[in-house]
Amino acid sequence: MKFWIGVASKDHVERGVAGGFCQVCHGKAAPLMRMHQGDWIIYYSSKKTFERANSASVESCQQFTAIGEVIDDAVYEFAMTPDFIPYRRNVRFLDCKAIDIRPFINELGFIKNKSRWGYAFRFGHLEISRLDFNLIASQMLGANEAALVPSLKQDRFAA
Repeated sequence: MKFWIGVASKDHVERGVAGGFCQVCHGKAAPLMRMHQGDWIIYYSSKKTFERANSASVESCQQFTAIGEVIDDAVYEFAMTPDFIPYRRNVRFLDCKAIDIRPFINELGFIKNKSRWGYAFRFGHLEISRLDFNLIASQMLGANEAALVPSLKQDRFAA
């Protein structure tokens, strides 16, 4: 079991949650192929909507916005438009609350430079430790949903 962060705008994450899929790095297949059935993904959204970089209307989000489990090993194409056919994976998302990243920056091991913490998300998809995953997941999930995450149950029994 591995743990991942995917980076996407909150509106794009909401589409994935509603459709039961994840898509990262503007639809590239390679990052999705690193994931396997039983892995977990948490989405980080730096902004609320996907807008061009030079747009003045981009609204900041800076939250972890979704959490889910990869449910199979299929990486597949999906034609969103005739000119845009991204790759996706099927994910069972859990009910969760979005949480602000700022209170956790100093505790997260995958953020090496705490003063330039946004740099950690630059590639759009990264593997994180179980410890980092559990820290984030425990704050995002209610008790019923947390009971569905094996790594959180392992931590409870280890204490």
